[in-house]
Amino acid sequence: MLLGNASLAAAEADDSLNADARAQKILQQRCVVCHACYDAPCQLKLEAHEGLVRGASKTLVYDSTRLLAGDLTRLFDDAHSTEAWREKGFYPVLDETSAERGTLYRLLTLKQEHPMPVGGDLPEGFDFDLHRDQQCPKSGEFDEFAREYPLWGMPYGLPGLKPEEHQLLTQWLRDGARAPAQAPLSVRVEDEVAAWEHFLNVPDDKSRLMARYLYEHLFLAALYLETVDSPDWFRVVRSYTAPGTPLEIINSRRPYDDPGTSEFYYRLQRMPIVVAAKSHQPYRFDRARRDWYRQLFLEADYSVATLPDYDPRFAGNPFRNFAAIPVRNRYRFLLEDAEFTIMNFIKGPVCRGQIALNVIEDRFWVMFMDPDAMDPEVDAAFLQRESDNLRLPGARTGSVIDLLAWRRYARAHKRYESAKATYLDTQYRENGRAPGIDTIWDGDGVNPNASLTIFRHIDTASVVKGFVGDTPKTAWVITYSLLERIHYLLVAGFDVYGAVSHQLESRLYMDFLRMEGEFNFLMFLPADTRQPLRDYWYRDAPKSARDHVFTQSAVIERESPLPYTSADPKAEFLGWMREHIHGANAANFDYRRTASGTMADAFDRLQATRGAHNRFLPAVSFINVIGGRRNEAYTLLHDAGYSNIAQLFQEEERRLPEEDAVTVAAGFIGAHPNQFFQVHEKQVPLFVADILALQDEEDMDLLRYRYGVLRTSPWFWAVSDRFHTLQRAQDPLAAGMFDYNRYHGY
Repeated sequence: MLLGNASLAAAEADDSLNADARAQKILQQRCVVCHACYDAPCQLKLEAHEGLVRGASKTLVYDSTRLLAGDLTRLFDDAHSTEAWREKGFYPVLDETSAERGTLYRLLTLKQEHPMPVGGDLPEGFDFDLHRDQQCPKSGEFDEFAREYPLWGMPYGLPGLKPEEHQLLTQWLRDGARAPAQAPLSVRVEDEVAAWEHFLNVPDDKSRLMARYLYEHLFLAALYLETVDSPDWFRVVRSYTAPGTPLEIINSRRPYDDPGTSEFYYRLQRMPIVVAAKSHQPYRFDRARRDWYRQLFLEADYSVATLPDYDPRFAGNPFRNFAAIPVRNRYRFLLEDAEFTIMNFIKGPVCRGQIALNVIEDRFWVMFMDPDAMDPEVDAAFLQRESDNLRLPGARTGSVIDLLAWRRYARAHKRYESAKATYLDTQYRENGRAPGIDTIWDGDGVNPNASLTIFRHIDTASVVKGFVGDTPKTAWVITYSLLERIHYLLVAGFDVYGAVSHQLESRLYMDFLRMEGEFNFLMFLPADTRQPLRDYWYRDAPKSARDHVFTQSAVIERESPLPYTSADPKAEFLGWMREHIHGANAANFDYRRTASGTMADAFDRLQATRGAHNRFLPAVSFINVIGGRRNEAYTLLHDAGYSNIAQLFQEEERRLPEEDAVTVAAGFIGAHPNQFFQVHEKQVPLFVADILALQDEEDMDLLRYRYGVLRTSPWFWAVSDRFHTLQRAQDPLAAGMFDYNRYHGY
């Protein structure tokens, strides 16, 4: 197995590591930071040895111009031999006959022969745009590539390996680039695998329905079967073969697609990977979890009259397929690990791309309706009646023709919103179910998943437990049906290889779901503040965007029963929620917990001062505060202001820089840092003062030169190693390699 995130220097000093392990460590900390997941340049995925052997491709996974659905190239899924990957257009980066002729070897050597300049600006010619034309040279094209781009050796646009690191890694390549040995599973873990595969394949209808529901919600999870700092990671898959036999994975495009056989099995596949933070979603899968599932799904009092089939018209509609499972039980499942549930659309394949993510604000808080405040029989009946209107967009043809169905989905959602308003008004009148503090889930007093903060970082996003930062512009209250639809729209039903029409449909429909979450929140505020606040959120937006969810009905006019006394009821309500919801204070991210008094005062001033000076800051910055024994990490998150986010294009025209703000958090938030800063604790007030004084890009350049870690800084990798070590100390289960494809520092 590859090692954890200890510093490279420590790895080199450890005599117990053999040369192969040291080389693997270098590959992990110098190469995986750019070459992992779907957006690895040239599809060269180095978080697994299988990706190195597969090689590279000139075809883009993220292609906003694709008119037809693309070929699937998911590692571990869509091909299982080198020959099969060659048929899909992948070409080798290793050379079996002479390592020195391999593309990877030559790219590493090119960097040694033409090193980066030390300090200062990068030479012209480097392109770090995510949509840049990727060169991806094959072996026969390398000489021309090297003549044209002599400074483009690997690591691209970053300092090269130290001579001893280069020697270790190239010697490993010359020795055949051997795969890292996987330690055998412990007896305890093997027993857990067997227990889970038995549990998920019991043939009675209740068990089969439960297993399908679990699979469609956990297929992206990084499952760990024992709680240790460096566990073995697994994923749940569908296989043609039964437990106890080798896996034969069913590689369907979506988890609810027809498996093509009536007899298949849910299996656990061990994942021989280096953890990449941008896609890592840890999920506990042990005996206690299994017992809870048994209680939630199997011992509950309901029956399954018939199992749902895989008819493509309905396969992606959870309200039809799982109607037999009580609503409260389904909702409890989603809430128990709500951060993970939301993280699926944050870290799943939809997370890359501005079109997919400019549907949400840069920072907002999320709460959930309490499942025990629901009447499950009544709500289940309502959802059953509305199941057709709750049907989500799905790519039927994989072409632009799918867009022709858009209006049908929009009309269906409008019908649902009208029915929901009538339903809620009836509940108010007949059952007294007014939205009060106790109708917001408090985590049952013990679960920290009951409040979340979501950050958008232009074309990526993050989610963490608790309310981080000052009172946000917007907040959501999520119900069961909303949470389920977000999952099936942006996770289970989203195809990263789909045509642009599919991605556009998903973006447009997510507008409705965002507005629905905001509408749910507004219903807790005084009646006369709802529309003005909604209008403020949607300044200059088309009337159709403002009014789609804000259905005019008696429910809108009903007064909140809550005892507001301030002139800012939004902040007042969210203040109550900080007290009401377990863990909402987000103590882990409170910089006051670790910062000195002077530092905390400076961060307070930075976070409290909105203004156009903040517009020059990158989306995500990691700050290493040093001095004496101090070695701490903080995250600086840019919260950009917009008149509205209800429109697909022309985002810059809706920018309001005077409303820009920043959030300071202890530790790390975000997997795609844009900038590293290294600041002595005594310089923090000056660092903050310099940010508050920013007036133009030239000032921002001076800030980078004074405090930043540039792409040309010789100490770049030392800071990177330090951050990975601190991240692992913060949360070893969630820790993974950061991604530097969006790093500025130039």
